[in-house]
Amino acid sequence: MSGISPVRAWWAQRPPAAGAAVMATGIVSVGLGQAGAETLSRIALVLACVAWVGLAANFVLRLTLDRPRWLTEARTPGALTAVAATTVLGTRFSLLGRQPLAEALLALAAVLWPPLLVLVVRHWRGRMPGAVFLGCVATEGLAVLGATLAAALSTAWLAHLALVLFWLGLALYGLAVPHFAWRQVVEGPGDQWVAGGALAISALAGAKLLAADSARLYLWNDDDRGVLRTVSVALLILDLAWYVVLLAAEVARPRPRYDVRRWATVFPMGMTAAATLSVAAVCLPWLDGLGRVLVWVAVAAWLAVAAGAVLTTRAALGKAS
Repeated sequence: MSGISPVRAWWAQRPPAAGAAVMATGIVSVGLGQAGAETLSRIALVLACVAWVGLAANFVLRLTLDRPRWLTEARTPGALTAVAATTVLGTRFSLLGRQPLAEALLALAAVLWPPLLVLVVRHWRGRMPGAVFLGCVATEGLAVLGATLAAALSTAWLAHLALVLFWLGLALYGLAVPHFAWRQVVEGPGDQWVAGGALAISALAGAKLLAADSARLYLWNDDDRGVLRTVSVALLILDLAWYVVLLAAEVARPRPRYDVRRWATVFPMGMTAAATLSVAAVCLPWLDGLGRVLVWVAVAAWLAVAAGAVLTTRAALGKAS
């Protein structure tokens, strides 16, 4: 019993940004599934689900038992990881054919999204870390899951709603840019990568919208498809440019110490891989090889960050006990 209390105390202190661990693990699961590594993909999905359940319990407990703390944390960009993580899990379940579960996760994310987005955006300040782009990420996550479900269920209205969210997410990215502290590229503890990851999930949303079209639904005419294709490819190119810049900054100024925000590094890496494979599937097949390589780069990053998390947690629990 003596070991339970420190664990509970440690878990209760998890910040909202810890949701990035679910986002990272979930998107790695998606990427592994796209690359054909189904067993590893399902293992990652199980880990993501366990973490999601724990963080969801924390969310509910704070909302019901510690409202002042919940409101304080809900104003921070990290709160939007609750929405993004839920949509990533929903997308993976939809790809596995579990549509009722994916629909439930979409409904939950859609309920959480408006109040959290308003609280977060209202408290943007002058210069912020990469987490400022989580408004875009959460919105595009809804677009990705909506488009994925629209394809699976042949539901036109859901695809059109996802299209609105796609453009809204891009608008939120543009609004966030002036608030981003550019020095974070070389100084940030990990969440500076979200500046690129937000473009990656936007490119993925565009690819999913293109993939949702069919002769049965006839969602987009030739002009619509042309615009979606052009924008999706442009977003992917910008994301890959961010990837190179951020990776170069990591090499030039290494920051090896573990920080919970390092999960916000893994997520954009995994999202870039998933977006590259998805864009390859709908319009640029020659990108498939690059996407597969990026999947394994993301897996390596996940393993490194997970090892850091385990070592840090063991040290923290050792001190507490």
